[in-house]
Amino acid sequence: MEKTFDHLGIAVRSINDTLPFYLNVLGARVVDRYSSETKGVEVHVAALEVGGMHVELLEPTNRESPVARFIRQRGQGVHHVAYRVENLDQAIEEAKTGGVRFYEETLRTNARGRRLIYMHLASTSGTIVELCDYPN
Repeated sequence: MEKTFDHLGIAVRSINDTLPFYLNVLGARVVDRYSSETKGVEVHVAALEVGGMHVELLEPTNRESPVARFIRQRGQGVHHVAYRVENLDQAIEEAKTGGVRFYEETLRTNARGRRLIYMHLASTSGTIVELCDYPN
């Protein structure tokens, strides 16, 4: 199944402190802002468009959220790379057939209707990779 780049997720301590760089230096525009308090997510999101590419700034809202843990362990920066697929369920099955493992508990639909799941780090050489689709 074809996979295309969808977005980069960037872990930040503060969206408000980080936004000026993206807006003033990179010329980004804010496409959307929202929060997710779903257990295991707990982030504020600023969705940006930069030169035709999408970036999501991710600010943790809970000290124990995955993004907060990521920042404590690795610092601010690229959290994940997301690839869009036509059919997420089919893409997961194809990847599993090829031996790819997933963090099954991450399978969900976000606040904006994107279905997503994260691949296990052992299958991706240490990079957090998201597969996603937009069924609606």
